[in-house]
Amino acid sequence: MTNGVMRDLGDLPDGLPVVAGSIGPSHSFVHMTAIDVSVEVFGLTVKPGDLVHADRHGALAIPDEVIGNLAAAILKLLETEKLVLEPARRPEFDFTAFEQAWMAFEKART
Repeated sequence: MTNGVMRDLGDLPDGLPVVAGSIGPSHSFVHMTAIDVSVEVFGLTVKPGDLVHADRHGALAIPDEVIGNLAAAILKLLETEKLVLEPARRPEFDFTAFEQAWMAFEKART
């Protein structure tokens, strides 16, 4: 994760997530100024040891106080999403089926 330029994306291992300010050719002057310190990337402060979630939409540092509940929360999210996604994959899925699936989703997540 960097607010700088990334290059050679084709040389990265498949599935390696990258968040960068831009993509382009570069022969920049890269040098280390510090190790094991807090940094700011696009306004996000990341401290050594932080758990970071990043995808194509951005990145966030997960607060330490929620990490213990994270696995259960992810499982709950996946289970409730199935209530809409599984019916949506059926050929007969229509607006009525969506309304029913959405009501089940809302009931399950509250």
